[in-house]
Amino acid sequence: MKITTHIAIVLFLLGTGFVSAQIKFEAKVSKNKLGVNERLRVDFEMNKDGDNFNPPSFENFMVVGGPNQSVSQSWHNGVRSFSKTYSYFLAPKAQGKFTIGQATIEIDGQTYKTVPVTVEVTPAVQRPNDPDNAVAVADDNIHLVAEISKTNPYLNEAITVVYKLYVSSNTGVSNWREIDNPKYNSFWSQNIDMKGMKVENGTYNGQDYRYVVLRKVVLYPQKTGQLEIEPLSLDLTVEVPTNRRDIFGGRLMTQVHKTVSAGSKTINVKPLPENGKPADFSGAVGNFNFKVTTSKAFLNATESLQARVEVSGNGNLKLFQLPKLVLPSALEVYEPEHVENVRTDLNGMQGNIVDNYTIVPQYKGKYPIKRITFSYFDPKTETYKTITSDDLVIDVLEGPTNASNSDNNLALTGKHEVVMDSNHFAFIKTDTALKPIKTDYFFGTSWFWASLLSPLLLIPLTIILRKKKAARDADIFGNKIRTADKLSKKYLGEAKKAMGNKDAFYIALEKALHNYLKAKLHLETGELSKDRISMLLREKNVGDATIEAFNSILSSCELARYTPLTVVTMQQDYDKAAKTISAIDKEMR
Repeated sequence: MKITTHIAIVLFLLGTGFVSAQIKFEAKVSKNKLGVNERLRVDFEMNKDGDNFNPPSFENFMVVGGPNQSVSQSWHNGVRSFSKTYSYFLAPKAQGKFTIGQATIEIDGQTYKTVPVTVEVTPAVQRPNDPDNAVAVADDNIHLVAEISKTNPYLNEAITVVYKLYVSSNTGVSNWREIDNPKYNSFWSQNIDMKGMKVENGTYNGQDYRYVVLRKVVLYPQKTGQLEIEPLSLDLTVEVPTNRRDIFGGRLMTQVHKTVSAGSKTINVKPLPENGKPADFSGAVGNFNFKVTTSKAFLNATESLQARVEVSGNGNLKLFQLPKLVLPSALEVYEPEHVENVRTDLNGMQGNIVDNYTIVPQYKGKYPIKRITFSYFDPKTETYKTITSDDLVIDVLEGPTNASNSDNNLALTGKHEVVMDSNHFAFIKTDTALKPIKTDYFFGTSWFWASLLSPLLLIPLTIILRKKKAARDADIFGNKIRTADKLSKKYLGEAKKAMGNKDAFYIALEKALHNYLKAKLHLETGELSKDRISMLLREKNVGDATIEAFNSILSSCELARYTPLTVVTMQQDYDKAAKTISAIDKEMR
């Protein structure tokens, strides 16, 4: 029995020692001697899976890739073989002999260590092709390029920058992120929206590559001279083939991280020529059309029409001002509404920009619109071009007549010319009738005693007024009501002054209505919902028609910012608001 036990123990120990002897964990380097400009690959390989892998510190080296992990296993004659590898790619920091320290791992509860490896770093060498160096392979097969449409444009002439990432056929990119995002200083820039990325075939340095367009940008230089386009830099996760193969014979891939940059580019921007530059040139560069039109040719006085000044075409549409419309003084003109309908593609900005003028004639008659000109520089022909608007006439059929001479002006105003004659100063008297002034003493008079006693009488009056003021100041709720009432009147006055300026008018009108409700219904700003307003007004015996009119004015204020309105509509809304407020005051109990 004892012999059997001893034999079992011996066999167990032998088996354990045999298993332990089969576990391998070792460090392998791609080369023991390399130039300072070369990369070193270090593999930590084991034949059984383990936990808590801990690499060495890699002193005197910079880790440029890794750790990359690969696992392979196969069966041969019923025997299973397993291999797991942690790979690092190192760049030496200096020349000399350096030792790569021990790595550790835990396998079946025991800690295993690799043997330190010594490598020699020599001066820089002409790097040969190294198929085992994944980082070197990635360097040779991944390129980021910035393609610029024109390197010597004119000031404000469009150029395009297209960023392409070229990848060789035996390499792949699984992920990327931007590191440096160019700011395009001294350029007006516009990114072009891209719907997805499409892989295409092309060539780079005469070799076949696949490429994908990452970004498209349109630039308009705003300064002359040499301008720098900052580089775009990316951090890539690159899939590189190795010399190892899977159980089916396919080549295994390894991942490395790589930073690529398109590099900075210099643009030489030419100034626009001074020779032949028109006096009205405002900086437009491109190819444009220009016209001035009106919405009506015939109308009555106090009616409104729209005059449209429009530039359309291809060029720096957002970077210059439209010429101003010149109109007769008898026409009331409001500040124009500027509208831009511009899209941007690889050809630059295209579309149109418009200034819409609202015009209200006051008198009957025919009013010609003075011709205006628009000048631009065409970079294709390198010449200035000028376009003149057509002749336009506004014919006002009905309305008061505007006096055209001084006699008519005098008749309209009720004034008469002054006629000089010889009796012009006949009213001045030449004889005097002076009388002596009687002098009375002030002391002892009623005015004397009133002046003496009035300050004493004002003391109790002042005390009473101060108490009333203190009580008024302490009445927080009442002060809010009075402040809201004042603000309502103030904003209603501002709305009247802003007639013709749509945004300012409706903002002031809306504030006037809200403050009126806060004063009348004792509301706070957060309680100004239409339902609550309607309920409280009904409780105050205000009629449904008046409530509906008030809510419709509030709706007009909300919608006015998104719809075109004329001064006539604003006047109608103002009159309606004043009438509705007056009706609420009369009906409220």
